[in-house]
Amino acid sequence: MNLTVGFDLDMTLIDSRPGIKATYQALSAETGTYIDADAAVTRLGPPLDQELAHWFPQAEIPAVADRYREIYPTYAIGPTPAMPGAREAVEAVQGLGGRAIVVTAKHEPNARLHLTHLGIEPDAVIGWLWAEAKAGALREYGAQVYVGDHVGDVRGAQAAGALSVVVPTGPCPEPELRAAGADVVLADLTALPQWLAQYVAAQPV
Repeated sequence: MNLTVGFDLDMTLIDSRPGIKATYQALSAETGTYIDADAAVTRLGPPLDQELAHWFPQAEIPAVADRYREIYPTYAIGPTPAMPGAREAVEAVQGLGGRAIVVTAKHEPNARLHLTHLGIEPDAVIGWLWAEAKAGALREYGAQVYVGDHVGDVRGAQAAGALSVVVPTGPCPEPELRAAGADVVLADLTALPQWLAQYVAAQPV
């Protein structure tokens, strides 16, 4: 079995709330436009443009999104911790001879900055993909499993024909994830290595 496991980034591998909040606060100060940063970080997962639409006219969003991504490394990388068990979960895949890939809606260069800063070393990072759009990358890499925290991640796994494994560490509570069709719900990533070992052992040779 050529094991490949995909991981979402925000609120799956990293707790991006402190950094994203700081970036929104800086963006608000710079643009003079009110942004409720506390509310914004309760909605993490979907693409940036969807959140900016709460605060800016549609015509301004492309330029504001570019500016957000530009200032993001200054404000967001340092304050953002790894989720409990994140590094160990990625290493568990690799320890079984598999590939661990990160498939995220985040701007790919910023995603890489987070992972490097935290010492998490996946085999590939693919950005700019949300929900069903993640399926293309998951299929390209032959991922059997996709690990996320959002109903959009469940939809991405389903569209790719991958097993949907979720952790209710983001904005979607466990009942919502189950209702969306998640195949496996773990309390958090610290439970992934044991589950993964059992999953691999149960696969046909």
